[in-house]
This record gives sequence, C-alpha cells and structure tokens, in this order.
Amino acid sequence: MACEITVAPTGGALGAEIKGCDLSAPLAPDQVAQVRQALLDHGVVFFRQQQLSDEDQVRFTAYFGKPVPHVRKQRPRRVKEIFLISNVKENGEPIGELGDELIPFHSDLSYLQRPGTLSVLYAVEIPSQGGQTQWCNCTAAYEALDNTWKARLKGMRAVHRHYVEAQNPPEHIAHPIVRTHPETGRRSLYVGPHLTKYVVGLSRQDSDALLGKLYAHLEQPRFIWTHEWQVGDLVLFDNRPTMHRRLAFPPDQRRLMKRTQVFNDEIPVE
Repeated sequence: MACEITVAPTGGALGAEIKGCDLSAPLAPDQVAQVRQALLDHGVVFFRQQQLSDEDQVRFTAYFGKPVPHVRKQRPRRVKEIFLISNVKENGEPIGELGDELIPFHSDLSYLQRPGTLSVLYAVEIPSQGGQTQWCNCTAAYEALDNTWKARLKGMRAVHRHYVEAQNPPEHIAHPIVRTHPETGRRSLYVGPHLTKYVVGLSRQDSDALLGKLYAHLEQPRFIWTHEWQVGDLVLFDNRPTMHRRLAFPPDQRRLMKRTQVFNDEIPVE
C-alpha cells in the first residue's frame, strides 16, 4: 500500500499533516476517501518529503476532480496541467508567474463564474527566508460573527475581478459574500482583499467600509495558520472555506512551486 493514513492536526486555526504517504505511488480508493475527509475536516492538508514527477502530481490531483490547465498563459511545458509559480529566470525570462512580492489573501480564481475548488502546491525550491503561505479559516470567521452581522450579510453579493484585465471574463462576476460548502453544508465568508472589488448595490464608500471591516475580521490571528515550506512538501487545499496569501521573500532567492487545480465545476451559492 502507498500509505497508512495518519492525520495530525496542526493545532492552529486549520490544517493537518498526513503522515506516512508516498504519493509517487497510486492511492487506493479508501485512502483517497480518508484524504478527502481530512481535507473537509481541516481545510488544508499537507504531505512532507515527497519526490514527485509532474505526472504524479496530476494523478494525485485527479483523485479529487479533473485537473484543468490554469487560465493564465505560460511558457510551453511538457505537462499542461502544471502551473509554475516562480521568481526564477532563465536567459532573462521568468520561467513561471507571481514573482517574489506579497500576494494578499484570496481564494483561487474567484473572478470566474465557476472558481477554484481545490488547489495543490508542490515545493521544488524554497527561499531561506520568507515565502510562507498563510491560510485563513473563513468558516470559523463566519461562525464568529454575531447574529446582527450574519443577518446583514444575508443575500449580499460582491464582484471579484483579477488585477490583470486580460484574465477576466467579459462580464463582472458576483458571488455571495457568504457561501455554503456543498459537501459539509457549513457557511464561510467569501471575500478577500486581492480579488474582491465591490459589494453589489452599495456606494463605493459603503462598499469599501463593509469590505474593510470583513477583512479586518478575517485577518485576526485566531483564524490564520502559517505553513513553513520545506522542499518536497505537497499541500492540498480547499478554496471554498479558506483563502490564502503568499508572504514576500528576497528577490535574489529562488522559489519554485508547481501548482495543479480543480476548477470550473461549481458556482458558489449562499
């Protein structure tokens, strides 16, 4: 067998390590079911000390849905489902995307009508300082709101838009500010400072004020867990009840992550 599933919660706001797995070998259906349940329970799961080919990563991702190439253009690559996140340059040209700066909190591909469901990140090279990824437990953040806030947010929608205009669909996409997870039935806040632009039906001033209060609430330390990357880490995360941000790191240090994703299969609902 490829692994004996052991789930060790981080003890933080979310996240768990799954120990004893070699993901370069196929998983049995019952093992996939255990990983999926751990993901639903903890929002993020990670595996240390993996040695994976691109095909291994795509196979693992396919246990949880159809791996789909990223919408952003990249250089030609052997396995099209792999999206390179890197600041590394070859012959003066970047081999991947997203550089070395802070990437604020967001849920992957929320600017699409059918946004990101699950994402997978595999660490190939990491800097000696910075570059951590932080996840926010948006379910816990919603549940911590008082009843007045919950009632206020009911039925409200916000428009999500990518900062690179060419990546956006022609229409402005609005999603519920509170979304319900289709598998767990739990509700989560679904806004983030990187991609959420405005609340439908409010003035810009009122929209900015409302979103600012929600961001301040979401970004409390009690809802956030930081992953300290090691080479060989593979992290699987659920974009529906979480959002994440990448911390900045020195531009002269190399960072290379390989990402796969499952998206375009669900429309968020309240």
